[in-house]
Amino acid sequence: MVKRADFCDQEDGQPVLLTSASPPCAIGPARCYTEWLRDLTHGRRFSVHSTQAYERDVRVFLAFLREHLGAPADLNDLQELRLADFRSYLAHRRSEGLASTSLAREIAAIRSFFRYLDKAAGVKNAAIAQLRGPRLPHATPKPLSVPQALETVQEAGGIAAKPWIGARDVAVLTLIYGCGLRVSEALGLNRSAFPFGDALQIKGKGGKERRAPVLPIVKEAVQEYLAQCPYKLTGGDPLFVGAQGKRLNARLVQLCMERLRGALNLAGSATPHALRHSFATHLLSAGGDLRTIQELLGHASLSTTQRYTEVDAARMLDVYRGAHPRARVQK
Repeated sequence: MVKRADFCDQEDGQPVLLTSASPPCAIGPARCYTEWLRDLTHGRRFSVHSTQAYERDVRVFLAFLREHLGAPADLNDLQELRLADFRSYLAHRRSEGLASTSLAREIAAIRSFFRYLDKAAGVKNAAIAQLRGPRLPHATPKPLSVPQALETVQEAGGIAAKPWIGARDVAVLTLIYGCGLRVSEALGLNRSAFPFGDALQIKGKGGKERRAPVLPIVKEAVQEYLAQCPYKLTGGDPLFVGAQGKRLNARLVQLCMERLRGALNLAGSATPHALRHSFATHLLSAGGDLRTIQELLGHASLSTTQRYTEVDAARMLDVYRGAHPRARVQK
C-alpha cells in the first residue's frame, strides 16, 4: 500500500465521505487515493492485477512528486501541477529504463487518479489532459498456424514429469485453444463447472460474463485429466490443480509453453495467450464474422477484435505470394 509519507494528508481521525459536493482540496490525498483504488475494484470492476498495477504506478508518481516538489504533495499541489512537471516525471521514468508500453500504462493510471480527484474532491488539473504519451508500435496478435496449434496441444502431455500432469496440461491448453479463453479464465474454473454442457459460462475481465461453446474434444481432454488426477476434487475445489493439490498457477502453464517452444522449434511469441490469438485467427480464416468472434473472446470493443483481420490479411498475402505464378516471376 501507499506510504503516507508521500502525501501531505489534511485529515486525521474519522474517515471523510467523498462526494462531488466536497469543496476543492478539502480532503487529503491519502483518502482520495484509498477511495480511488476502491472505486477501481468495486465501481469500475478492474481485475486484481490491473488494480495492483495502477496502485503501483500512482504510488511511484507520488513518490516522485515528493522529491520533485521538496515535500509531500497535498491536493493543492496536485491541482497546480504544470505540464512541465508531468513531463519531468516521464523523463525521470525514461532515465530509469522504462519501456514505452509501461510508460503508457503509467500515464493511464495517473489520468485515472486525476479524474477521480476531479470527481471526488473538485481537484481540476488542465495540464494532465495535454500530456501526450509515447508513440507505441502498432502490434498485431501473433497466433500459431493451425498445424502448430494442434501439435502444441498434442505434445503437451509428452513433456510432463508425471502422466496426470501431462493430461492436465493437455486439458488446459485444449480448453484455451478450443474455447478462446484467457489463461486466468481457464485456471479460475472450479470443479463444479464440469461436466461442461454445450457452452461454458465464463466471467472475464471486469466481471463481464459470456458463454463459450465447448467442443467434444475439450470435454474429453478435461475428463481424461480428472480420471488421472490423484486428488478427488469436488464442488468449490479448483478444476485444475498443481502437484500439491492447490489451484494451478499461471506460471506453470507458461513454463509448459516454454518447454514446448524448445521441443517444437516455435517462435518466442508462442505463449499460452497465443493459443487464444490462434482461436480467433483460425475462426476468422474459416469464415467467422467479427461480431461473433468479439462475443466469444469477451472483447468490450470491436476495434480490439479487428486486429485479427490484419493477421488474416497478412497470411492471405503470404499465400498469394507463394502460390500465384506471376508473384514468383523475377523482375
